[in-house]
Amino acid sequence: MSTKTSREIIMDGLWHNNPALVQVLGLCPLLAVTSTVVNAIGLGVATLLVLVGSNLSVSIIRNFVSESVRLPAFVMIIASFVTCAELLMQAFTYELYQILGIFIPLIVTNCAILGRADAFASKNPPLPAVLDGAMMGLGFLAVLVTLGAMRELIGQGTLFTDMHLLFGPGAADWVFRPFDQYPDMLFMVLPPGAFVGLGLLIALKNSIDNHLKERQKARDTAPVSAGNKRVRVTGNIS
Repeated sequence: MSTKTSREIIMDGLWHNNPALVQVLGLCPLLAVTSTVVNAIGLGVATLLVLVGSNLSVSIIRNFVSESVRLPAFVMIIASFVTCAELLMQAFTYELYQILGIFIPLIVTNCAILGRADAFASKNPPLPAVLDGAMMGLGFLAVLVTLGAMRELIGQGTLFTDMHLLFGPGAADWVFRPFDQYPDMLFMVLPPGAFVGLGLLIALKNSIDNHLKERQKARDTAPVSAGNKRVRVTGNIS
């Protein structure tokens, strides 16, 4: 049974144990395709669906798979869901699928997915396993989108370009251009810019964590005021 509460599972996935910022797993696709927001959303949603589906399946079969074939079985389950995600993208977002290319099939090798299947889903009931997969997937998606927005804005001076690739023709006008004239910064579009952007995000998270720890430490060590003491007097006073 899960020893974690739902709140702890949510906070672990979104913040305390974020796959990209804390575990630092799945960096190859994260750094490769986050040149725009639409690419980041496409890969992030596919990873989220695979995480939820594989965690649920692993949790269901956890008591029926022997130790000797556990990891191969997990890999087969993950590969099946990746194939489903790949076929869905080919059917509904084919142009985006072509842009993401090999990084959709490579979700199978994402250590974050296999790690959650082995470390959590194989030891917990279906509902906590699904929640864990959803929160880990959302945490990974949030980092992808944030990094993609940072690289697109600094590199091209735009936001939400080519959103029609994912949301249809009606999203073609979603592009946001905050600058009238912007010289493209090729560095942020290329992989080195992805490393710098991810490093800045990790540094920001660490800074926030340190600030929260300092506040908690100051709160715990603050002197307790004695306050005013009142003496209750009973009986008659002569």
